[in-house]
Amino acid sequence: MKQWIYGRNTIRELITNHKNIYELVFLKGNRNDDLMELAKKNNIKYRVTDNRQFSEKAGKGNHQGVMALIDGYDYTPLEDILSSIPKGKQPLLVMLDGLEDPHNLGAILRTCDATEVDGVIIGKNRSVGLTPTVAKVSTGAIDYVPVAQVTNLSRTLDKLKKEGYWAVACENEKAQDYREVDYNMPTVLVIGSEGYGISQNVKKHCDMNVILPMAGHVTSLNASVACAVLLYQVYHSRHPL
Repeated sequence: MKQWIYGRNTIRELITNHKNIYELVFLKGNRNDDLMELAKKNNIKYRVTDNRQFSEKAGKGNHQGVMALIDGYDYTPLEDILSSIPKGKQPLLVMLDGLEDPHNLGAILRTCDATEVDGVIIGKNRSVGLTPTVAKVSTGAIDYVPVAQVTNLSRTLDKLKKEGYWAVACENEKAQDYREVDYNMPTVLVIGSEGYGISQNVKKHCDMNVILPMAGHVTSLNASVACAVLLYQVYHSRHPL
């Protein structure tokens, strides 16, 4: 199914990577001359329209005056993600339990692309999917980080653990400092929802809990920020200076 994607950086990635674009539309009066020139160089036709017609398709999102109609983003079967991990690489997956904010998912995909994450796993229910907002916030990372959508996260963790993965949960209860763990092992990093954290069922299937020290007055970090801190710790553990 086709969908409208918007945002300057996202559209630039689409054009640069020669993604099939069915329609490319610019909002009249916006400063997107550089993208228009890039479209011309890549033989992509575009049109310019007024605010009313543009808003009908782009809605209230921060579209930055440009949008494109492309094939919708597909989910990747988990088996395909696992089989595509290069031999000799320590596998690294991120599981998101009940994440609902598309801005958080987009930011997490961006960090995953930067830290050698092999794939992201989300639930089919009560979870944000691959929306235009996710694509925009990811600034193109959505094209490089495969996302699997599964029916049952707990069963998926069980399957992964049987294949040698360790499930590391970002969870306060009975946790150790995230810097104490050696992540040189097949790892599934589990991040909970913005409001409720990791569900009880998923918690039961995790091997260890890690906590990020909080020296200030607030008691938690944004889900995408916490995920970024942990992923860079994994990266540091695997690629020490």
